[in-house]
Amino acid sequence: MKKAIIVLLALAAAATLVFAQTAPAASAGTAPAASTGSPAAQKADVGTPDAEKIGIDTAQTELKEVSVDQFEEAGFWDAAISSDEGVATSRLFAGRPSGSAAEPVADPRYKGTDPQITPKFVLGVKTEFYSRGYNEIYVLAKRPIPIEGITKTITVWVAGRNYNHMLFVELKDFFGNSFELPMGKLNFSGWKKLSVAVPPQNPDGRTGIVQRNFHYTSHMGLKIIGFRIDCDPEEAFGIYYVYFDDLRAVTDLFAEDETSRDKDDMADTW
Repeated sequence: MKKAIIVLLALAAAATLVFAQTAPAASAGTAPAASTGSPAAQKADVGTPDAEKIGIDTAQTELKEVSVDQFEEAGFWDAAISSDEGVATSRLFAGRPSGSAAEPVADPRYKGTDPQITPKFVLGVKTEFYSRGYNEIYVLAKRPIPIEGITKTITVWVAGRNYNHMLFVELKDFFGNSFELPMGKLNFSGWKKLSVAVPPQNPDGRTGIVQRNFHYTSHMGLKIIGFRIDCDPEEAFGIYYVYFDDLRAVTDLFAEDETSRDKDDMADTW
């Protein structure tokens, strides 16, 4: 009798163990059936933006590529370096990068203007170093160059002469705060188009590169101060040449449109 009871208990324990092992396997086998649809559809379900719909079902924009400066005016740009590091000079030269000539003509920087400027010149900068060091070369406009709208990207054609120097563009935002954005190294031969994206301002509207303030909708954008070249000390010797042409920006001009402002609203320009 005792042997029969022991046998029954052993069989019951074995059955419980088999059930415990097969139940997860069954559930694991049926788990994939709970996921339906293709991977693309599953990805869309989590709110991934569709590149084909950007700009259509989101906020309205009016992106334009505008010409900021063609470097056609003698004396508008100055070159400078610390007096104990060397001497920097600038002048215009006849010529134009073929890549820039092949690009579509950019819109004028201000609406309603037609400057009719035929690009003929490029800006050349010559620097004579006194000694090696972490030298900085500045190429600055006589006055800040404002860009209407909300600037998205900035581009410029540069002949860097294959030096390991670094080019920065210097800006001032809506509040007059100074910023610098890296455009890239000048370690290439011939002409090359360098570009940089302008980071959007922070959600609080007060920090970052602020281009628009919700209190003053009639004033927005940023100003380009010029360029700075941070020299590699191993190559900051002798004479260095660099050339600039065709400074452009892609900007959102939607808020500049007259139709986006109430006709009876007052202009804060007095």
